[in-house]
This record gives sequence, C-alpha cells and structure tokens, in this order.
Amino acid sequence: MYALRGKAALDRGVAALVLALGAPVLALLALAVLLALGRPILFRQRRAGRHGAPFTLIKFRSMGEGSAPDAARLGRFGRWLRASGLDELPQFFNVLRGEMSLVGPRPLPCDYTPLFSAAEAERLRVRPGLFGLAQARGRNALPWAHRLAFDAQYARQDADFTTDLKLVLACCTLLLRGHGTTMPGQATSARLDESLNLDAAPVMVGVKR
Repeated sequence: MYALRGKAALDRGVAALVLALGAPVLALLALAVLLALGRPILFRQRRAGRHGAPFTLIKFRSMGEGSAPDAARLGRFGRWLRASGLDELPQFFNVLRGEMSLVGPRPLPCDYTPLFSAAEAERLRVRPGLFGLAQARGRNALPWAHRLAFDAQYARQDADFTTDLKLVLACCTLLLRGHGTTMPGQATSARLDESLNLDAAPVMVGVKR
C-alpha cells in the first residue's frame, strides 16, 4: 500500500510542508546566489524521470557562467552550497509536481539513458528522488558503476517506509559531515560517458532494514 499510494501522498505532503516552512530560507539562499553569482539564480536541466520521461530539474546555481572547466567556475560559495546540499532545495517543487520522489535514484541527464546497461536501466522503473541508496552509501565519491548498481537495486525492491526513512537519515548524516560532495580527482563529478573506461565493476549490496 505504501508503494502504490502512500509514498506519492507522503512525497507531496512533505514537499508542501518544507516549501511553506522553508520559504524564508529559500529566499535567503536565492539572494545569496544573486549576490555571489548573479543571474540566473536557478539552474535548470532536462533530466530523465520515471520510465525515462524527461522533466526539468531545478536547483540553485552553484557555478559561474561560461565554458571553463567546473573547477574554474566553482568558487568558495559554490563549493559550500554543494557540500551542504542546500542547492537541491528547489527540487521540492519537482517533488510537489510529482516529477520526483523524496527517495529514489538521483535524476540524471537524459543523454545518459542510452549509456545504461539493461540492469542499470532498471533505475528508471521508479521516480527519481532527492535522497537515494547511492547517496546514502557515499554520494558522488562512489564510482559510477557502483552508483548505478545501487540505484537499480533500490528500484527492484518494493518501496518500504522504514527503509526510505533510514536512507533519508543516512543521507542527511553525510550532508552534515560534508562527505561525498565530489568524485575523487574531480571538482564535482565526472560525466558518465567520460567514466565508462573505469575498471570499477558494479556491486550489489543488500539494503539493511
């Protein structure tokens, strides 16, 4: 019942509550982005949702404009914003619109979808989320193969409130510690197509309930 109805209702209820109570924080963050980076305040990108259907993900912009490498465009403010996870807060609007869930695989750019193996493509069976199994296990510090394997693993199991709650708490713990913000050797995270030659193999690790 939670997977069929309760999860979607809980998603929208929590998103509405966070957006209502967090409006002052969102306004302050928007002002901070405007002062530090200028316009646009929001970063928008087409991402693959459930069954690969595209939607527009929104988040606070953390990097300067231009075609320079991420490391050159990501200043002190942007690094702090990304490490804290506060840049993701606007995605509660995506949750409210039913495009995302609170818990699920992180939404990836649409051009990544053709690169998935058949097993990895199972991550698209569920709505993407703000928090996920891969994020709970290391966020961007994990190699792509591990991240996609964890995503597919979550999508294959029946949604369970207790498991989802544990994943949210684990993700929040990593955020508070500032762990997993970047991939080793990268300013942010290497693109999937740039990482396909890595030797890391997918691993399947059971979810503790």
